[in-house]
Amino acid sequence: MKRKSLFPVVVLAVLFLYTSCFKPEKIEIKDYTRYVNTFIGAADNGHTFPGACYPFGMIQTSPVTGAVGWRYCSEYTYQDSLIWGFTQTHLNGTGCMDLGDILIMPVTGVRERSWDAYRSRFLKEKESASPGYYTVELMDPQVKVELTASVHTAFHRYTFHKADSASLLIDLQHGPAWTEEQYHSQVNSCEMAWKDAYTLTGHVNNTVWVNQDYFFVMKFNRPVVDSLYLPMGEAEQGKRIIASFDLKPGEELLMKVSLSTTSVEGAKKNMEAEIPAWDFEGVKGIVHDEWNSYLSRIEVEGTDDEKVNFYTCFYHTLIQPNQISDIDGYYRNAADSIVKAGAGVFYSTFSLWDTYRAAHPFYTLMVPEHVDGFVNSLIEQGEVQGFLPIWALWGKENFCMIGNHGVSVIAEAYRKGFRGFDAERAFEMVKRTQTVSHPLKSDWEVYTEYGYFPTDLTKAESVSSTLESVYDDYAAADMASRLGKKKDAAYFAKRADYYKNLFDRETNFMRPRKADGTWKSPFNPSEVGHAESSGGDYTEGNAWQYTWHVQHDVPGLISLFGGEEAFLNKLDSVFTVKLETSQADVTGLIGQYAHGNEPSHHVAYLYTLAGRPERTQELVREIFTTQYRNEPDGLCGNDDCGQMSAWYMFTAMGFYPVDPVSGEYVFGAPQLPKIMLHLPGNKTFTVIAENFSAEHKYVDSIFLNGKKYEKKSISHEEILKGGELLFKMR
Repeated sequence: MKRKSLFPVVVLAVLFLYTSCFKPEKIEIKDYTRYVNTFIGAADNGHTFPGACYPFGMIQTSPVTGAVGWRYCSEYTYQDSLIWGFTQTHLNGTGCMDLGDILIMPVTGVRERSWDAYRSRFLKEKESASPGYYTVELMDPQVKVELTASVHTAFHRYTFHKADSASLLIDLQHGPAWTEEQYHSQVNSCEMAWKDAYTLTGHVNNTVWVNQDYFFVMKFNRPVVDSLYLPMGEAEQGKRIIASFDLKPGEELLMKVSLSTTSVEGAKKNMEAEIPAWDFEGVKGIVHDEWNSYLSRIEVEGTDDEKVNFYTCFYHTLIQPNQISDIDGYYRNAADSIVKAGAGVFYSTFSLWDTYRAAHPFYTLMVPEHVDGFVNSLIEQGEVQGFLPIWALWGKENFCMIGNHGVSVIAEAYRKGFRGFDAERAFEMVKRTQTVSHPLKSDWEVYTEYGYFPTDLTKAESVSSTLESVYDDYAAADMASRLGKKKDAAYFAKRADYYKNLFDRETNFMRPRKADGTWKSPFNPSEVGHAESSGGDYTEGNAWQYTWHVQHDVPGLISLFGGEEAFLNKLDSVFTVKLETSQADVTGLIGQYAHGNEPSHHVAYLYTLAGRPERTQELVREIFTTQYRNEPDGLCGNDDCGQMSAWYMFTAMGFYPVDPVSGEYVFGAPQLPKIMLHLPGNKTFTVIAENFSAEHKYVDSIFLNGKKYEKKSISHEEILKGGELLFKMR
């Protein structure tokens, strides 16, 4: 009889033992969102909001604790004890106000009350948030509120603990404003209609910072059984409605609010594409995973507070720019025409005076897939309005701040190899922006005639406007040179030297100058200028801060001072001479250095470029540890659409883009023991601080991929190659 082979049995037994004893561990996805504290910056003057949003999304649904005055640019201050309701759009960390569209407030009890009588107390211990999710318990109506969001749609879930006339206040007049008068008059027109018992649609046009049109579709999972229209004030156009529902205690009311700049139909398409069902937990999970996928691109080691600060900064940089085009690519442009985005998506919310410095360089490194979309959006808006955006919101220009830093963003992208836009078309827009005068602050005829903006021919900000324009000229020259446009390159390169015309060798300051060439007197270098309030020749700063605003030519600036020694002596005084000011935008002071405002952000790194890197290393440690804290008042100034946050992350890595267009990152010192960047092409770039501690803040030596590195900066290309940057600390 033939014996059966035991081989298959033995193999199966071995495989069983192997898989039993050596089962591969289940891959656990790290949750980086747990390190995000959305309340950082939501007190004092950080002007952030804690609510729910999607990365680069149109929607930011968040609580409102106030709406009138500079304190409420984001409609929320952590110290407040009353919630007015929940609006669907917000600005992150800005110094001006707008948006705050469609306030919703769950209410119970008597309905025939004034619209402002429905505000509710809440307990801080019952309020919490994470990326893409916010929740709070309202004490007076006894309602649990939960918010989440997709790109264009806010999703609300209300659990009514008592069912005494369960209702919602829908306020279409609301929006943050500078004054009570503006609050009641900012809506120009308001149309709304009930499509059925479950659906409210409408269109609102209002004006605070820009003239804004938004269309909405609001859907409920339960029918509206009754509605009440509240009286309107004399100047008011926005309607206020109390919509009631038949609920039992403990039951939920779900609501979706989708927005569009184009039409009600556009808002409807957005909602149907993004949140077709009533699955709140599913949407909450999707937005959580989306945030986590971005945050996981950087791995950091450090204390829990350091991780929270870092990942919250990462989070804040990705709130904007915002996709305002519909799901099909259509949007309302600067001329109020409905057009389709050339690249399929259109972004707005470009706080360029702030973000060109570090936020946009950060995007080129960590979210490069969005950069071409940003550039195409800048070009499209520029072609419609005649110049590149200065401060773009909701597809419109608000003319806030100075310079034309869309020029820098485009030139930087081209320098770094981005080619998802038409370079010739882009440069044509750059050239037009820098040569054809446009409203308010870019009078190129005066600029080119005198080689600066004379203080007696310029309403305000003459020095700052000159220096900011000079940087954009340099950016234009760089792009022209790379495109082989020699004549344009030479023209803009000449203008990039105009900063020298405002340097007063007697005082060693960038000083306001008259059309006849004489200096303005008297001159107080500590006097803070602010165009909207006190006027002056500087933008939210003074001569101490703006004298260093020569990002593109530090050697040239050093030469004006007469050499490195004189340059460094003056630079030392920036951090020791005390500044007394009540100007809200000039904060985070170390001497005259104001970290709460952007013109100072590169100044500490100038020591490295002038041959004293150890002083840069001292200062960045001081700024890093004192101006950022894991607290609601943990930002020393407005986050400014992610610029404050981008400074923190770059500084943590040990380098900073003093001159973004150059593609070089100037060395400081790493502020965390290890940071790993996950880059395109499955590459990683790891920054290690060997012997890192509170005491060891100085860099002894730097090694790139095992070889000693002697340069003062590292290039964008070197980082993208991947590898290891080792700082030996002492």
